[in-house]
Amino acid sequence: MSKTVKNIIMRDYKSRIAGGTDQYPDAMLISIRGVKAIDTTKMRHGLAAKKIKVTVVQNALARKTFEGTNLAPLAEMLSGSNAIAYGGQSVVEVAREIMGWVAKMPKLELKGAILDGTLYKGKAGCEELSKFPTREEAIAKAVTLIVSPGRNLLAQLKGPGTSVAGLVKAIETRLEKGEAIAAKA
Repeated sequence: MSKTVKNIIMRDYKSRIAGGTDQYPDAMLISIRGVKAIDTTKMRHGLAAKKIKVTVVQNALARKTFEGTNLAPLAEMLSGSNAIAYGGQSVVEVAREIMGWVAKMPKLELKGAILDGTLYKGKAGCEELSKFPTREEAIAKAVTLIVSPGRNLLAQLKGPGTSVAGLVKAIETRLEKGEAIAAKA
């Protein structure tokens, strides 16, 4: 392969995955060797519906492309037939989706993933990553933690007021019926 063609491929990798603006700073490395073409197409189509992309890479060119980017730690795992899965909301979502496909296609090999510069190696690392909360889930959890003390305070203030209102309502109902209300000592 000529140097010009290699440069074109590397430019393509950089624009797709490790763009100058770090459009996809996190990604997952998988091997689709041994997976039938029909299954691969189904997987790609299913992932594309969730805006997750899969790009088969040439190892040497990917290593050069990833140098100096957040994806550089993946270079040590680039051996054999590899593909990079990226996109979606975050690499956590990518890991969750790929884990679902591993159950359907046991020959799909999980090599590792990068999240915020941390390398998660092998299947165990990818499983661990898939259990992390996504950005939206983490924000929801934080909002819940921030709002819950106020909600608890409101419930404490509202609780006694509700009891008093219930007693007043009961007295009013008895008086409307003409019943006598006796004072308790």
